[in-house]
Amino acid sequence: MKPLTLDQLKIAQQSGGIADVTLTADGGEFYVGVRTRSGDDGVLVKTRNRLPRGFVDPRKAIALLHDLGIVSVTLDTARWKQEQPAGAVKRRPDRAEAMRRTHEAVEHDIWFRSEVERGLAEIEGEGAELISHESAEALWSARRASLERSVGDRET
Repeated sequence: MKPLTLDQLKIAQQSGGIADVTLTADGGEFYVGVRTRSGDDGVLVKTRNRLPRGFVDPRKAIALLHDLGIVSVTLDTARWKQEQPAGAVKRRPDRAEAMRRTHEAVEHDIWFRSEVERGLAEIEGEGAELISHESAEALWSARRASLERSVGDRET
């Protein structure tokens, strides 16, 4: 069987080179098989690794074929095992962790923005007393000195 990428299948369909298409079940997945007008058999493969492209949901395969203009498909369910999990589904704990961190970052961003908005609303509200940076430094220096003196008095 000749491997066909989606682009190659599309070109073959547009040029009228497809004789028939079969959606064949194997375990919990469905694979797209193609017979060309020249008599060659092919299978739809993934572009990256050239492995057969499996579909857990046959409706997705049918929708893809329909979008390519393939409107007649033979369905072969002889080796279908509905309860068998699809082999193509891989667990990615690294991606799950990355998504968890992303969601946490989004939640933190929402919280932070609400705090900033609340602070800005307080500043713009009536009775807000604004002081300069220099004045704030002077106030805190005086408080720090007062605390240091009180601690010094207790030690003696």
